[in-house]
Amino acid sequence: MSKENPEELVNSVAREIAEFQDAAGMVDEAVAQRMGINLTDLRCLGLLLRHGAMGAGQLAAAAELSPGAMTAALDRLERLGYIARVRSSTDRRGVIVEVTPTAYQLLEACYGPLGLEGLARLEQYSAAELILLRDFLRQGRELQMRHAARIRSRDGASSLNDHA
Repeated sequence: MSKENPEELVNSVAREIAEFQDAAGMVDEAVAQRMGINLTDLRCLGLLLRHGAMGAGQLAAAAELSPGAMTAALDRLERLGYIARVRSSTDRRGVIVEVTPTAYQLLEACYGPLGLEGLARLEQYSAAELILLRDFLRQGRELQMRHAARIRSRDGASSLNDHA
């Protein structure tokens, strides 16, 4: 059993989470800078990589962008050769957005070594520890998303303005 004070341990873990988020943000900023894009564009590429090609409207919803902001992001990404807009085979009016091989190569060059090193570290944990980590991260992501929605909402914005 650990001799650490439970309150100090909780605070230490909370600090490490904040530091981890900052470090992950720094990696994303470095990748975006290397690719000549902004963080919103990078988030869109990440969604396409994780979920596969999708319609522009689906991508806008997943990225929580307005149609105008999505169009601007897609225009930038297409101009740089990072995405291709392809006519839908099922709806001639629809457009499917795909990541190009150029973007795959750049993203792999940036994130690949990090992913491999991270996987090697995860392999050091037991199944029970991995389940704990997975569940903690899943719940943390849900917490973050819920609070992002709260902050964006009208009620969240007005409560923030009350403190300004």
